[in-house]
Amino acid sequence: MTTLPAILQEPIQALLDEGDKQFDKGRFDAALAKYEEARALLPSDLERWEASTWVLAAIGDACFLMGEHDRGQQALAQASECPEGSTNPFIQLRLGQCEFELGRLDQAVVALSLAYATGGEEVFEDEDAKYRACVHQR
Repeated sequence: MTTLPAILQEPIQALLDEGDKQFDKGRFDAALAKYEEARALLPSDLERWEASTWVLAAIGDACFLMGEHDRGQQALAQASECPEGSTNPFIQLRLGQCEFELGRLDQAVVALSLAYATGGEEVFEDEDAKYRACVHQR
């Protein structure tokens, strides 16, 4: 895992923090705009940087909550390729939820099962029961 130089890390973190403030107020579109600004600052070799994991996860989360499941799936799949993304229960949960909403049940089961394996029942605690059921039915 590689940390970005401070000259990039600091403005990216500031944008993430601004986005998170908007997100917490339910302003997902404003949050997404800040997260996208942060993504624009990342080096092109995204999968190398820890910051990429968090920026892409934030984009995916906002997209999921806005009902933009295809865009969310793309960001979260990319986040899965970044440091610790493939074993992060939240990233796998949101990826599985996007896949589920897109009707890709086989992919949904894989991601949701990984979320369950790494995060347990509590990762599904505040989520619609259909996602937990998807794991247990397969």
